[in-house]
Amino acid sequence: MNAYRLLICDDDAILRETLTEQFDAYDEFTVVAVAGAAAAVEAVAEHRIDLAVMDVGLPDMDGREAVRQMRRNGYRGPVVMLTGQDSEEDTVEGLEAGANDYVTKPFKFGILLARIRAHLRSHEASEDAVFQIGPYTFRPGAKLLVGERGSKLKLTEKETAILRFLYRAGREVVGRDTLLAEVWGYNAHVTTHTLETHIYRLRQKIEPNPATAAILVTEAGGYKLLP
Repeated sequence: MNAYRLLICDDDAILRETLTEQFDAYDEFTVVAVAGAAAAVEAVAEHRIDLAVMDVGLPDMDGREAVRQMRRNGYRGPVVMLTGQDSEEDTVEGLEAGANDYVTKPFKFGILLARIRAHLRSHEASEDAVFQIGPYTFRPGAKLLVGERGSKLKLTEKETAILRFLYRAGREVVGRDTLLAEVWGYNAHVTTHTLETHIYRLRQKIEPNPATAAILVTEAGGYKLLP
C-alpha cells in the first residue's frame, strides 16, 4: 500500500521506539523516527511526511518553535503535539504555533491512533493534500489533476474518490465490489456497470491512449493504479 508516512519526534528513546513498533504493526503506516527538533524540521523538508507527531520538550529546541519553522518552510501536513503539561496556556501556544492537536502524556495508544487517523482523513479532503499519480499531481480536495505542463483536469466527486482509494492501495488490485462499497457505500443500490462507466470516463480524461490503459489498469477481479 501507499502507506501514510508518519514522523515521530521525541527524545525519550523508549517512547519513540514503542510508538514506532506500534505504528509499524499497521500496514497503513510507515514511520520516520528522530530524537531532536532540527532533525524533524529537516525530515519534513526532505521527505514526504503525511503527519508529524512532535514532542514539546525537545533537547535542541522547543517543539512548538520547530513546528513554526516547519510551517514557515511550507509543510502543510497535520501536526500532533505530545506534552507533559496539561494547561490551557500550553495548548493554546502549541495551536498558535501551527499544531493541529494536543495529546497529553501519558496517553493510550488507541486514542493517539484515532486522532491521527481523523487528522489524515481531514487533511486528504483539504486543499493542501497532494499526491502523485503517473504524470499528474492529484489534488483531491480540489477534485483536480494537474499535468506536468500545468494543464488541469477537473474530476467529479466519484472520480476523485476512486482515484483516492486506488492510490492508497498502492500496486495492490482493488476488487470491483470493494471499490463499489468504498465509493458508493455498502447500502447503495449500484451495480458494477456503474463503476465500469465511471472507470471508462476517468480513462478518457487521464490516459494518453484510453484504449490501452497505462495508468488506471484492469486486473483480474478489479483495478489498480500504476506509478
